[in-house]
Amino acid sequence: MKDIMDFLLAALPWICMGLLLAIFFAQNIRKEKDSKKKENYGTEGMALGMCFGVAIGTSLGNNTGIGLSLGMLAGLVIGSCIEKKKNDGEE
Repeated sequence: MKDIMDFLLAALPWICMGLLLAIFFAQNIRKEKDSKKKENYGTEGMALGMCFGVAIGTSLGNNTGIGLSLGMLAGLVIGSCIEKKKNDGEE
């Protein structure tokens, strides 16, 4: 059972990175199909997610890699759901 948990903990960051790439590609394809581009907070969410993920990962047992990847994934998902509002000066 310990070997299975070790394998899952080693593979989890790679799985999260694969999911991140899939979300990036899906967003890019969707943006190309839309005539007007909608901006979102995906990048800002990833940056904040990395910070919070590392903080939580180190405080819960020194799992920095898993905290980093899961935080980045959660930040991207949350940030992608929030659209940026355009200011009057921006086109």
